[in-house]
Amino acid sequence: MLENAPVFIGVDPTAGREPFTYAALDEKCRLITLSSGEMESVLSFIVGFPVARVAINAPARPNLGLVRKRLQDQNPQASSLRGADMRLAEYELRERSITVSPTSSQEEYCSAWTRMGFELYRQLGKLGFRSYPSGDAPRQFMETHPHAAFCVLLDQVPMPKPMLEGRLQRQLSLFTRQIGINDPMDFFEEITRYKLINGILPTELIYLPEELDTIMAAYVAYLSLREPNQVILLGDKEEGQIVLPITGLKEEYS
Repeated sequence: MLENAPVFIGVDPTAGREPFTYAALDEKCRLITLSSGEMESVLSFIVGFPVARVAINAPARPNLGLVRKRLQDQNPQASSLRGADMRLAEYELRERSITVSPTSSQEEYCSAWTRMGFELYRQLGKLGFRSYPSGDAPRQFMETHPHAAFCVLLDQVPMPKPMLEGRLQRQLSLFTRQIGINDPMDFFEEITRYKLINGILPTELIYLPEELDTIMAAYVAYLSLREPNQVILLGDKEEGQIVLPITGLKEEYS
């Protein structure tokens, strides 16, 4: 890898034993890193690259009440606005039957993994990263959403990611995009009658759900530089936009 070659990094905050999973793709879209650790290890990894785009699977900030205002404008007589405590980008995805978690207007009411994401954005800002799109800035970060990204890549809602079938489906959707990862079809070549009877499956060939989410995020970061016309930004810039690997959304994903 050239010294100043761009690196594309995906980060997934979780509530697991290792708070962050992260992956990196090189300039040829080959997987070069897949790991997990504390925030310090993630930042230490990222800071080593002078040219980098980082996509994070977490909201950038709490909502600013834009959805509430929109719904009030649409129906001034409404006595209740239940479900309005979310960001505009999340509302736009939900309108298309893509299930996403809402982000509260109060940081203290957000989940632990969401708050970890907020802190990661703040730390990247201190390291000189700028919010995408920021022209030719060598270091930029962006928000994406792995479930929504897989929905638009597959043109449908994928099978549940804890299931082996869901993991295979996601990995295949990434592999067919010419991303340098394990070919999920090798999984089937390794299966024999003996292995099936004894419950010995080559699951090491298939990435874990959080790893697939992280690779997807890295791919979104890759597209944002290499093929910027192949991504779309949802929501309001001041509230936090979600970047997805598609040029336009369908009305509904089933």
